[in-house]
Formats: sequence, structure tokens, C-alpha cells
Amino acid sequence: MAEWGSAAAKMPSPQTVASGPELHSPREPAVPQIPAQGTRKASSEDASSAHREGLRPGLGTLRRAFSKASQRASGCAPQEDPGLLRRSSRLLFRSLRRARDEGPAADQTQATTGPGVAHGREASSRAMDGVSPQSSTGAGPAELEDKSVADLITERKLLAAFEQLRHLETQLVAEKASRTFEQDPTGFARRAMDLCLHYDGLAAEIGAIVLETLGPDGVDAAVLAELARVVRAEEEAHPEPPADGDFLCTPRHWRQHWEDAVRRSARERVQQVSAGEAPGAAEGASGLAQLLAELGRLVRRDLQKVQLEVHPAYAAAGYPAWEAYLRAFHGAVAQRLQELAHDAHGCEQLYVLLDWASNVYSSPDFLGSQDMALPSEPLPPLLAPDVWAQLESDYTSFLETKIASCFDGILQVEQSRWVAAEAPDVLQGHYHTPLSIDVHMLVAEHVKAAGAISAELEATTLQICTRALGLFLPRFEKAFLESGAVSEPNLCANINACEEFRFPGSLKELEKPLVAATCAFQKRLLQGLQGDVQPLFKVLCTKAWLTQDVLQPLLDKVVAFAGHLEHVVPPRAQETLQEVHRYVVREYLAQALRPRERFRGVERVSGSQKMGLDAQAIGNTFQGLGSEAAWLGRAIPCVADILGETYKDDIRRHLETLIRSYPDIRRDHVLAILALRRLGHRRNQHLLTHAQDLLRAVAKAGGPGAAGGHVLFEEIEVPTSMDVLITCI
Repeated sequence: MAEWGSAAAKMPSPQTVASGPELHSPREPAVPQIPAQGTRKASSEDASSAHREGLRPGLGTLRRAFSKASQRASGCAPQEDPGLLRRSSRLLFRSLRRARDEGPAADQTQATTGPGVAHGREASSRAMDGVSPQSSTGAGPAELEDKSVADLITERKLLAAFEQLRHLETQLVAEKASRTFEQDPTGFARRAMDLCLHYDGLAAEIGAIVLETLGPDGVDAAVLAELARVVRAEEEAHPEPPADGDFLCTPRHWRQHWEDAVRRSARERVQQVSAGEAPGAAEGASGLAQLLAELGRLVRRDLQKVQLEVHPAYAAAGYPAWEAYLRAFHGAVAQRLQELAHDAHGCEQLYVLLDWASNVYSSPDFLGSQDMALPSEPLPPLLAPDVWAQLESDYTSFLETKIASCFDGILQVEQSRWVAAEAPDVLQGHYHTPLSIDVHMLVAEHVKAAGAISAELEATTLQICTRALGLFLPRFEKAFLESGAVSEPNLCANINACEEFRFPGSLKELEKPLVAATCAFQKRLLQGLQGDVQPLFKVLCTKAWLTQDVLQPLLDKVVAFAGHLEHVVPPRAQETLQEVHRYVVREYLAQALRPRERFRGVERVSGSQKMGLDAQAIGNTFQGLGSEAAWLGRAIPCVADILGETYKDDIRRHLETLIRSYPDIRRDHVLAILALRRLGHRRNQHLLTHAQDLLRAVAKAGGPGAAGGHVLFEEIEVPTSMDVLITCI
């Protein structure tokens, strides 16, 4: 009705166009129209026209009557389409021009115009004034027959009002066809305008009813059923536009008008939720979450009311309403969400929007009932794909910054622990640092949250966390190794943490930084052991070594060191233990190949035996510790056998075993070993030539790879000594 009032205000004023008869109650008798007489003089016609204008209620009076009838609509309804009445007027006056052009000559018109015709027009005027005609189904109730159309609309007796308007429309069409208005086109215009305004008033009342339906007071079910019946009745009365394009009897499209009103109602109710409060004005993500929760409660409450009260009332009249309301609220929520997305800032607010759209609104139990009828066609996405993609892109951009900041905080926490000299805990037999828990909680929290929205966002979030962790590891490694907290327990705990960072889906990108960090911690761990035991190797292969057990203190330190490896995860503990095993064998051989003192005769044999015992002690110790580096067990015994072999021809066999077991051995190593025996020029040259042939064969077969990639002699530096030179000569 508010729209109708706006549209009606644009119609010509009573001073420019004579008003038609007003629909009023029987207590206000209508002034009968004075029929036009063909013999009347012009002055008489002017006087009669002036008399009618003075007595007949004007168009403004009609508008005021409808304004009173539609106060409920004007208070809450938005503006209707202002072009509706303008289009009606254009079609109306086009119809008038057609009636004028099709009219006969003036003399024929004067002959046909008489008191009988005037009597028919007066009867039509009385009908517009409020005397209800009989409908096609019979006479209406007596109380309705005494009420004007405006009163019926005000009392929301919509079907009765439409039946009266339909009767008046039919009567007006018949009078137009009988050329009643050939001499009085203004009279036709007046009555047609009144008819148009009343149709628009009825349409406005339909919109007002729709807007009040979900309000606090609601609308009676009988009114909703009558609204459905009047829409169907209008569609049956005006199935299609007249063939001649006449304005009268043209379809009013009230079903579309009703659907538009439903959409306006849904849009207004959705916009009422914290209207004017943008997410930036709310208290961060919590304020936005509260707003969305309120929005969800309103939509759920309104749609439940539609299902339980509104839809049954419409359905009783054969008019489906559920799908129209469902689609209307879906569109309104989508519009509101896009507005909120435009103003959202920060990772938390963007996630709240994404989570609400994907997990709350799209949840099957959002409406609290599983028996809701599904729409005939699937609802469109709540957010357009490009809007959704932009939201996810903005979210991930903010997330990258947030994750990097979180890793900065984790590093600061770790540094505070180092300053406090906190020892790592032992959980399930392994050294454990809070670093592992902090990183896992950070990654798991964001990946799980993203997975609740979409698999794509989950994968993207995992990549972000992986990249951030890959950048964090070198910083953490550098900061720790430069701190004063370096110790065996802390190094072992960090090695365990690196192993725990190999969570599913991250290995490819994290492999390189994880391996680098693990190797750095293992290297520092071994450097600590090497610093403790390196001086103990210097007494090996000396004359004092022949009579003393100088190896045991070294093995005791190895055993103590291996105690920390028991609290390291098995793969890394075994790697470290094997590296310690290789280090001990390598350093032992390095001392044997560059002895401080030379053994001859009995001392050489004793040294060979002592070396064999040491090899057995080293092998037993590391076997007891769990080392799986069995390939190291043949190196020291082979050198001991060459050193103590009394049958010189068997030296060649020992040398072959050594070269085949350790393909990384070089010619310099062979010379150093032969220098321990001083076999003579010819035999040395023979053995050296044979060794070179073996080395070339091994290199052709694949070099160090032939022994599984193991490296031992390659890392042993043998300086050129006088004995070696003599062996070469």
C-alpha cells in the first residue's frame, strides 16, 4: 500500500482530470452521473461539467481512502514498483485512443446516446460506489454487498473485493464495446482509473500481508488462504493479455508480485540482524560470530514458522509457499554474507565466515528438522564461486602471516627455556621437548579447522604450515647451537622433535630442512663425544699400548654416550650409534697406519695380537649396544693379519679381503699398510701391482657403491713418511 500511495501520487490532480466515482459505503450516497445529450448546447455542457466536478468525490479522496485502508502496509512495506501505475496509465490511455479511433461518425453517436445508456452508466457508478454485484457463483453475503471495495480491502476480504472489481471490469469492458463512451471518453478514463487504482490497492494489500506474515503478530491462516485463492482467481480471470492489447482484462501478475514480496520480507528480516553493525565495529571474530549466530537463529525460527504455520495455510488453497520462502531466505542470507565478507578483516573473521557458511548454514540439521521438503531444483551456492575463492585466498594470506608469527613466538619460548637451563622430559622412554607439542598443536589446529571447510583449504593450509616450518627449522637450529644450552639430552630431544615433525603430507617439502637439522644436531652430538675420546686414541699402537689396556677407558666413554641414544627414536639412534662405531674404527685404523713407533720382530707380532684383541673388544662393545654396522668388523682384523702374518705369501690373500671389503681404500693406504711389514722391494712391488689391479676392478664395478656406499678408508689421511717412501722404492 505504501507503494501504491507513491504511485498514485503521480497521477493527474483533480484540477486537470475529472475524478471518477469513489468507492464508499452505502451511507454516503453517490451522486448520479448526468448523461450526455446530443442536442445540449456547449454552455449547458460546461455548466453540467462544473456541477459534476463540484459534487463528485475526487481522485485525491480515493487515494486518502486507500491510505487509511493500507496503514498497516505503509508502516512496514518498502516502496512497490512505482512504474506499475504509470504502465497502467499508458495502457489505459492507449485503450482510450483506440476507442476514439474506432468510433463511428458524430451523428451516429448522437443517435445512439440516450437515457437508456445513461441509466447503464449510472448503475456502474453505483456499483463502484459500493453496491456489490453478484459474482459468477451467485450473490455474496449480505454484509459484503453493502461495503465498498476499499472497505473490503481494509478488512482483508480480498476475494470479495476482487470479485467486485472483476464484475466492474467486465461491465466496463461491455460498455466500452457498446460504444457508450464515444461522447464521454473522460468518463471512461475516470472509471478505468478507479478500477486500476483499486487493483493496485489490492496488490499492495497482498504485499502488506506477506510482510506482516513473519512479524511478531503474524497473520491469520484464513487470511493467508484467502490471499492464495485471490491470486489464483486473478490468474484464472486474466490468463493472458487481450488479443487487441487492451489495458482492461490484462494479467496483473500477482503471483510474481507475491514472490517479490516474499523476497522483500526475507531480505528485510535478515538485514534487521545487527543492522548497520559491520564486523570491524564488532569485537573482532567473537562479535562477528555472535552476529552470525543471531542471523542463524532468525532464519531458523522464520523458516520453521513457514513450515509449521504459513505453508499449511497456503497449501490448503493449493498454493505452494515453502520453496518460495526457502529460496527467498537463501538469497537474503547470501546477500548479507557477501556484505559481511566485504567488511571482514583478519584471519579469524574470515574463518568465522567460511565456517558458518560451510558448517553451520549448510548443515543438514540447520533447520532442526529432517522432514523439510527439498526444493525442486538445488539451491545455488550460498556464496558465488568467485566470492568463495576470494574469501579462501584472503584467509590463506592472513594465515601465512599468522603462522609465521606463531613460529616466532615458539622460538622465543624455546629461548627462554634455554636461558632457564630446563632439562628435557623423558616421555615413553624418549627425550622430549615442548617444541614438538607446540608445533604439532599449531599445525593440527589450523589444518583441522581448514579441513572442516573444504579439502582444498585443508591442503593449502598444510602447505602453508609446511613452508613455515621449513623456514623455522634453520633459524631454530642456528639459535640453539649458538646458545649455551647445548648438551646431549637437549640435542637428543631436538633430534626426536625433527623426527616427529614428519607428519603425513609434509615429507616432500620438509625432507630437506628436516634432514639438514637432524644432521646438524647429530654432528654436534658426535663432536662432543669426539672431543672426549680423541686424546685416548693417541696412546694406541705405542709400546705402552702393548702392555696396557688403554682401549677400555675409550670404550667406557662410548658406552656412557650410548646411554643418551637409548632415549632417541630408533631410526636416528641407530644412525648415530653406527656413526660412533665407524668413528672408533676409523680413528683406530688412522693411528695404526701412522704409528708413532715402529714394531719389529716380536713386538710386531705382539702388536698384531693386541690389535686383534682390540678389534674383538670394539666389536663386542658395539654389538652389545645394538649397532648394526657389521661391515666394520673386518677392517682392523685384516690389518692385524697383514701385520702379524708369518707366511708372507698369505699377505696377498689378506690384502685382497681388505680391498674387496672396503672398496674406498686407496693406493696410499695400501702403501702405508705394507710399510708396517718392510717386506722388501720386489715383494712390495708385486703386492702393490696386484692391489692396483684389484682397485681398478673395483672402480670399474662401481667403486664405493659396490660395498653398499659405506665409507671408511676414504676419510683416513695417510701422510707420506720415510718408511712409505722406502716401500715405494
